[in-house]
Amino acid sequence: MLRNVFWMSAYTALRTCPISRAYYDKKSAEGKHHYQALVALARRRVDVLWVLTRDHKTYTPTPTTTAPTDG
Repeated sequence: MLRNVFWMSAYTALRTCPISRAYYDKKSAEGKHHYQALVALARRRVDVLWVLTRDHKTYTPTPTTTAPTDG
């Protein structure tokens, strides 16, 4: 059951978070299939949650910035 939670978390992050999408794309570029890349993303999210729990910290996302455009 907990595995399903992280699976859905990774799948949602893949669609909504540019950082997670970049990580997934990196894993895909390494030759991993969709399922393997998604599992790697889920594992990364578990690792982040573990560090936050271990260090008693809260998650504060870094704002994504876009490059300035000329014009």
